[in-house]
Amino acid sequence: MVRIRMQRLGRRNRPFYRIGVAEKNTRRNGPLIESLGFYDPVEKDPAKQLKVNAERVKYWISKGAQPSDTCRDFFGKLGLIDVKAWEADRKADREALAERLAKKAAEPVKEEKKK
Repeated sequence: MVRIRMQRLGRRNRPFYRIGVAEKNTRRNGPLIESLGFYDPVEKDPAKQLKVNAERVKYWISKGAQPSDTCRDFFGKLGLIDVKAWEADRKADREALAERLAKKAAEPVKEEKKK
C-alpha cells in the first residue's frame, strides 16, 4: 500500500517536514516515490508554512494512496479531499479507541473480583 506521509528533516529544535508518497513499509526517512511538498512549522508567515502540489496529491489519492492523519488534516484544510467523509472516519476511529480503552480498563477490575 502507498501512503502520503511526512519525512522529518532539519536540525534539532528546528523541524522541517517533506510531504511525499512512500511505500507503507519503508522507514520514516526512507526513500520517497515522489515528493509532493513541504511543511515548515517554525515559519512565522502562515502562507509560507505549507506548500503542496495539489494536482499530484489528487492524482495519488485517485490511485489509492492513503494519507496519514496529519496529511489528511492538511489536505482537508486545503480542500483537496472530502472533509465530511474524513470527519466520519475520524469519529469512527475515536469511538473504536474509546471502546478499546474502556475494555482494557475493565479487565483488571474483573481479575481482582475473581481473586
